[in-house]
Amino acid sequence: TDAYVHAGGQYEWDSAAPVAVAAAAGLHTSRVDGSPLVYNRPDPRLPDLLVCRPELADTILAALGPLL
Repeated sequence: TDAYVHAGGQYEWDSAAPVAVAAAAGLHTSRVDGSPLVYNRPDPRLPDLLVCRPELADTILAALGPLL
């Protein structure tokens, strides 16, 4: 798989471990608008996330932009 996009919302504990593994493997991880994923906030809900190969991040983020 080249990319994983999740825009249905989830809680930070649903993605913390997979995102850590992906980041350690050198993959791009962010929100679907390109902003960083932030954990340990008062509201633990994460609305969306993107995990992909780093060389695809700009293209995927540009394609997602009009959908936001």
